[in-house]
Amino acid sequence: MSITQPDLTRINTFIFDVDGVLTDGLLYVFADGEQVRAFNIKDGFAIKHAIRQGYRVAIISGKNEPGVRNRLEDLGIEDIFLGIEDKVDTFEDYLYMQGIHPATVAYMGDDMPDFEVMQRCGLRACPADAADDIKEISTYIATKDGGRGAVRELIEKIMKTQDTW
Repeated sequence: MSITQPDLTRINTFIFDVDGVLTDGLLYVFADGEQVRAFNIKDGFAIKHAIRQGYRVAIISGKNEPGVRNRLEDLGIEDIFLGIEDKVDTFEDYLYMQGIHPATVAYMGDDMPDFEVMQRCGLRACPADAADDIKEISTYIATKDGGRGAVRELIEKIMKTQDTW
């Protein structure tokens, strides 16, 4: 499979899925029903750094867990959309309300709920362990797996290209 080199110089907005992107996709369920995920500290550093440098960072995820929201807010992310069934509608509404052009968005997803929304972005990215259908439409496939530094890799690559890292 041949992937064309994406234009990283135009990206000013990062949008991420959570499970399988910011986490490794494993879900720990305790007897009381609490669901716990592990986030990568290096991904978190890159997100905070991007926000400090003026990039927009948003989350669009199908799950809605209070612990996930707390972690995302701790990172300084303000645009958090959890419990979303139709990611395309949320994506398009967000871009419209913020005045963001789709060509300036890097979206990282890992599985079929991300498929349609990824096709509307300037940079379609995925972790190394993403579903095959997602890899096929991606213009950037990270060398790292979801929850294992894929987000950091993407952010760092774009910011270094733009001399903002």
